Amino acid sequence: MLETIALTTVSFIGLLILLVFAHEFGHFITAKLARVKVEEFGIGFPPRIISFKRGETTYSLNAIPLGGFTKMLGEEDPTLPGSLASKSIPIRFLVLSAGSLMNILLPILLFSISFMIPHDMLLEQVQVKEVAAGSPAQIAGIEPGDTILAINDHTIRNRRDVGYFIQLNLGSEINMSLQRGELGQQEVNLKPRWNPPEGQGATGIAIIGVDSTIVRESYPIWKAVPSSIIHGWEILVLFRNEVVGWFIRGTPPQLAGPIGIAELTGEMAKAGLSPLLEFAALISINLAIINLLPFPGLDGGRLIFVALEWVRRGKRISPKKEGLVHLIGFIVLILLIMVISYYDIANIIHGESVLP
Repeated sequence: MLETIALTTVSFIGLLILLVFAHEFGHFITAKLARVKVEEFGIGFPPRIISFKRGETTYSLNAIPLGGFTKMLGEEDPTLPGSLASKSIPIRFLVLSAGSLMNILLPILLFSISFMIPHDMLLEQVQVKEVAAGSPAQIAGIEPGDTILAINDHTIRNRRDVGYFIQLNLGSEINMSLQRGELGQQEVNLKPRWNPPEGQGATGIAIIGVDSTIVRESYPIWKAVPSSIIHGWEILVLFRNEVVGWFIRGTPPQLAGPIGIAELTGEMAKAGLSPLLEFAALISINLAIINLLPFPGLDGGRLIFVALEWVRRGKRISPKKEGLVHLIGFIVLILLIMVISYYDIANIIHGESVLP
């Protein structure tokens, strides 16, 4: 029990530090290149544990590892020389978006390392067990007993691959290569549904895995890097599909707070370094997207004010008003995290999983 808690704590804090450092470094390096005065570059939130000053910038490691900050001179005050607000609109847009850009680029490195590390891979034949009446699969002619060979020319290695490529193409027509006994290979086209009937999947098939085996797999670097870029793009598409699905199905998103993410981080750490790196990459992509949401207190909220200034042909909104809006937004975000964490803790007390 203590070993599990220790592993979860260490891996979660390590994950946070990595993602926060990448995000804040994006802001930091673009600010420095744009000659914006950076007063402090901090990992974690105060109180400070250690700090040192080099040049005009204080570098600090702080006690609360739930974020970080790049404190730039005059983020809303254009009257201060060397302030962020005194720079041109394109420069401010770049500095404010650079953190999320780094969180999108980081997964390329993390996925690449994960793919190069030898790891177990499940190989199995994926067979269709059932086909729902009136489903896209039945209309396309898929039959029980068919073996799924490929989807859109992607070789199917296991059941996870089937679900992955179907979710990646919701609402779009896919080509499925099947092996049908003595009849040989068959090709069918079907369109996975956004909102299938309860108990059915997007295509209306139930699948099983047969002749399963575990193999050790690793990629050379020249294959790992391009594969990581493709995989990162696919994760963005999956995230978009999930958001679209919320609106089409009318179901609210399931959220996990820091405690829920910590629990899953511990599970990934127990599974090995490769799963942990892939999980870190997924969280990094989600962090990038969330930070770009047009909500006060987030980078996206600040970008909205820059965009409004451009629309108003250089006419700024009062720095005091903008600062107040971001402060209120930040407080709302903290309250939201506290509420989600409360439900996470309540689930733990009742012996339920905190994961959505």
